[in-house]
Amino acid sequence: MLIKSDFEVALPVEKVWQFFDNIPQVAACLPGAELTDDLGDDKYLGKVAVRMGPVKLQFAGTAQITERDDAGKRIVVDAAGADEKGRGQAAMLVTAQLSSVAGGTKVEVAQDLQLSGAAAQYGRGMISDVTAVLMRDFAKNMQSRIGALDRGLSPDQIGAAAPASGLAIGMRAAWMALRRVYRRFFLPYQPNPS
Repeated sequence: MLIKSDFEVALPVEKVWQFFDNIPQVAACLPGAELTDDLGDDKYLGKVAVRMGPVKLQFAGTAQITERDDAGKRIVVDAAGADEKGRGQAAMLVTAQLSSVAGGTKVEVAQDLQLSGAAAQYGRGMISDVTAVLMRDFAKNMQSRIGALDRGLSPDQIGAAAPASGLAIGMRAAWMALRRVYRRFFLPYQPNPS
């Protein structure tokens, strides 16, 4: 399943690209993600915890940078893991493309996601909504983290992003789904005020 999203950060593209070069710092911005070991050659061990409805999944696996284009500001990460309780597997190829826009940087993210097991039972809509919520949190955390590093704080002083709250993500994803349904079914029938 291909999920595309984008967000803007009120920082220059060179500063954001420099930040993307430090994968532990990037991972610290994603709620529920934790790098546990640097294997060298741009390969890492880590964990990602996410709640999909009533099920909390904790994946452990690897992530490796397979492509880094400094001139084009493009990075590709191949990640794969298995749920620690044996309830499924996930594989994802993430491509991030940075570009300069008025007032900052636009980050376009394409995630080619393959799920099996418990996570695969959820529909594309719910998975897309949860991904959108996580991307918004990631963007906010990244901007805050870069600002804190610029002020001279160390990564240890900043800490990692707060864990992904299943209830908060679920509520925000449900709200997005309701808005989508409203737009699809009710807006076409609004009277034209002419």
